[in-house]
This record gives sequence, C-alpha cells and structure tokens, in this order.
Amino acid sequence: MQTDFIAYVRHEEKLLLLRRNKSDTNFPGLWDGVYGHGAGPEDVLARVADVTGLSMEDLSLQAEGPDRGIDMGRSLVDVVPYLVVTASDDVNPTGVYDAAEWIDPGNMQDYDCIFANLDMEGADTLFREMYGSVGSFLYIVKSAIGSEQRLATEMHARLHGSGSLRELQDEILSIVHPPNMRGYVFVEASAKHHVEKLIGRAGGRDPQSRRGLNLTPLKNAKSVLPGEAPLENILPYLEPKAVTSGIEVGCIVEIVTGAFKGEKARITDVADAKEEVTMELYEQVIPMTLSMRGDHVRVLERVNE
Repeated sequence: MQTDFIAYVRHEEKLLLLRRNKSDTNFPGLWDGVYGHGAGPEDVLARVADVTGLSMEDLSLQAEGPDRGIDMGRSLVDVVPYLVVTASDDVNPTGVYDAAEWIDPGNMQDYDCIFANLDMEGADTLFREMYGSVGSFLYIVKSAIGSEQRLATEMHARLHGSGSLRELQDEILSIVHPPNMRGYVFVEASAKHHVEKLIGRAGGRDPQSRRGLNLTPLKNAKSVLPGEAPLENILPYLEPKAVTSGIEVGCIVEIVTGAFKGEKARITDVADAKEEVTMELYEQVIPMTLSMRGDHVRVLERVNE
C-alpha cells in the first residue's frame, strides 16, 4: 500500500534540509526533508536520489517511524518518517526544492519547516517531533553543582530498573556527564518530554501541572533546558583533552606530585604524543632537567602573560 512519507537524510552528524520553492502549493518557502509517496524502502531511496542528486549506491535506510496523521485542511494524511544515511554530502536539489543546507539537528528549531503553516495544534514542532521518532536530539538537564555524576547514575538506574520507566529505554539512548562540565548532564533522546519524565519533571516544576502523573522528582535534577542542544556546542566537552593541553614551551609551572613537589620550573619541550613535558628546575643551586607527565605540573605563568 502506498503512503506519504518524509525521508530525513543524514550525513555523519549533519541533517539535510531542503527548501521548497515559493510556488509550492502546500508549503511555499518552508524547509523540508524529502517528501514523497510510495510503497516501501525502495521508493523512499529512489525519491531521495531523484530530488537530491545523491547516488542510490550512497544511500541506506536506517529507520522507519510510526505514521502521523497530518490535517492538511481538506483531508487527513498519514505521513511516515524514515531515516536515510548517505555517504556523500554533494546535493543538488531539484523539483519542488530550490535550496539545500546541511545542519546540526539541534538547530532545526531555527528553521521554518513544513507543517508549521497548518491550522492544527503543535504544527510548529511536528516536523522536529517526527525526526525524533527516527533520530535523536541532545537535551541538557540542569543539576545541583557537585551532584552531576550522582544524577547521571540515578537516571541510568531508573531507566534500567524494574519500574515503569523501563518503557523509556527505546526513547533515551544515552546519558553522559563530562567530568569538566559542572551543573549539567547531557541526555540523548527522541523528545524532551521523555527526559522530563525520567527525572520526574514531566509537566514542569509546578506540582499542579504534574498532578496525576505519579512521578517522584529526582532530588538533584532541576529542569531540562528549553529546546534541543546543537551537537557542535557539546562536542568540545565530550572530546578528551591531552594532559599537556594548555602547556607551552616557556611556561612557568609548579610540580604538584612526587619528590620535587612544590618546585618551580620552566617548560623546555612538550611531547603531546607521550603526554610528557620537559622542564628545567631553575630555582635549584645546580639547574636540573626533568621529564614527567603533563598532569604532574600546574601552570603558574603562561608565555604571553
């Protein structure tokens, strides 16, 4: 049976948005995935290739979500979301599409997308919600300072425990607390309300709004920040830094461990691959040269200070 569909096309961490031309009948000038009509995966991939110029050999179908009833004004149309992954990002939009952009999914809220012009409740977020059913977004949970790791552990325990919140396992994909991030925990999920339910904040912080939901708020979880977080803003906190990061030749450092703890030295060489620094102890009667791990020293003065 044939049905309408939206194919959300991903290349690595980027999502493809296509802009409909201003003469389009239904969604003039709005951003879209790849909208089409077909009977299955082959029709979806063929439609993507046809309007983007991407090769069928570069495309693969990754996920299919539940259909959504869309009130188009004159009729109710069931639309099925698909996630398609491409090995190439060389796109040449054709047909009803006149422009293309590869975006961070967390920035989708900055675009006027299809359905937003429809007279139905939640129309402005429907396009993002349908993407969430086949992809995921990053959300930020605000926590009490110093309780970040405890909160992440409590959230994981709720998700994988014996209670009713186990049903969220398909909706919440990961919970991360980077060691150098204070006051926040990152959650990868299909939608914000699933994260709010996990921390017991569905309906917000107002007890009246949560009446009847029978949820126990996690003590150290304050709220879920509004909107989806762009991955590009989060990656710097997820990428491990070398222990020599921020140390340069010429820096004045203090040794913080070992036999020479408290001694001051000037850096003469930095070996990032070995995560080692070489330094000269200049306060000794006879200057000495030492090599040790970069996390065994603390920078006191930088080169340009």
